[in-house]
Amino acid sequence: MSIGTADIAAAVAAQAPWMAELLVELVQVPTERDHEEPGQALMAGAFTACELAPRDIWLDAQALREHPNASPFSWEVGGKRNVVATWPARGSGGRSLILNGHIDVVPPAAAELWQSPPYVARREGDWLYGRGAGDMKAGLVAIVGAVRALREAGVALNADVHLQSVVEEECTGNGALQCLIDGMHADGCVLTEPHPDHLTIAQVGVLWFHVEVAGEPVHAAYAPTGHNAIEAAHVVLASLRELEAELNADPPAPYDAVEHPINLNPGVISGGDWASTVAASATLSCRLAMYPGTDPAQLQRLVQAAVARAAQRDPFLAAHPPRVRYDGFVCEGSTVAVDEPLVETLCSAYARVHGQVPGLRPTTATTDARHFVRSGIPAVCFGPRAERIHGIDERVSIASMLHCAEVLAHFICDWAGVAA
Repeated sequence: MSIGTADIAAAVAAQAPWMAELLVELVQVPTERDHEEPGQALMAGAFTACELAPRDIWLDAQALREHPNASPFSWEVGGKRNVVATWPARGSGGRSLILNGHIDVVPPAAAELWQSPPYVARREGDWLYGRGAGDMKAGLVAIVGAVRALREAGVALNADVHLQSVVEEECTGNGALQCLIDGMHADGCVLTEPHPDHLTIAQVGVLWFHVEVAGEPVHAAYAPTGHNAIEAAHVVLASLRELEAELNADPPAPYDAVEHPINLNPGVISGGDWASTVAASATLSCRLAMYPGTDPAQLQRLVQAAVARAAQRDPFLAAHPPRVRYDGFVCEGSTVAVDEPLVETLCSAYARVHGQVPGLRPTTATTDARHFVRSGIPAVCFGPRAERIHGIDERVSIASMLHCAEVLAHFICDWAGVAA
């Protein structure tokens, strides 16, 4: 059979109420790390609603720790599952596809600053508010909305389409990696991260590191005779800021067109145990980006050198060197060629809906796309319009979510091929 532009638009529009309801349900379950299961149960139900058979890919701690591309982790992953499903081909000659999204979200930060509770889905005009609404539960809904629309319209394909709802994207990316370890491969991959008017053709790598700083505790009345680890952590941070400036001095293409592409973020600082005691220890937890092509081990060496330089500026730290450890992201960046068939086909589908081609941009964030690119699967991000992700009052455009599903429906037909 064939399906036209108007038919796809109508098929997706018919799914709008179901998609909006599913998004509300997803946002109202707080799927932070180690609490992803309620969201995965909803996604399994959404795959079933597409008349597909969901299956589980369980995280295997040993297999991950033995894999060279896994990021280190100190927490338990047993009992965590990715939920996947395959729309099997009826014909032949098409190109297979992975549609990927992550169910996990970051914590809401200062919940008291939100206009409404972070895990209460609040609708205001076209915007739906809530933690994870944009990053990236609306993207997951766009995937199942596109697939359900096509299947209910009677479309059959010439190649398999694999749907993935993965865990741990926000801390390691090991959920998506587990799918690859399990054998899920395809000719192309689209991740529906909130990139609404462009496709990502490059992304940075990311390093999470934790600097443990020692101090010498004494009574606060005699503070000058001790050494405050919290204050010493600021000396370390100053040296790391110098490294950040060096990394931004001469960016390679395509990051030479991006202002300050490499960001150091001191995300967590902890230390001390009593207001009247000079802090005996402190830990500074940071995220630092790297350009595609940079070996994470190289950045680790630069971080360790920066910490060592900081120690040399302080006699106590020189005698008690801070220790750097790694837990969480240790991953390289990735790039996809602008003339890659996946990029060209998705741009064509986008133009059919929006009347113009999307931009092709690098991002200063990282996504699970790197795992697929490294495995020889071209992968880009394209998804609904979202604002304030990882911030206060995160929100997503419902209309953009529907437009994303419509673009994906065109793309699926073009990429996989519609069976006669």
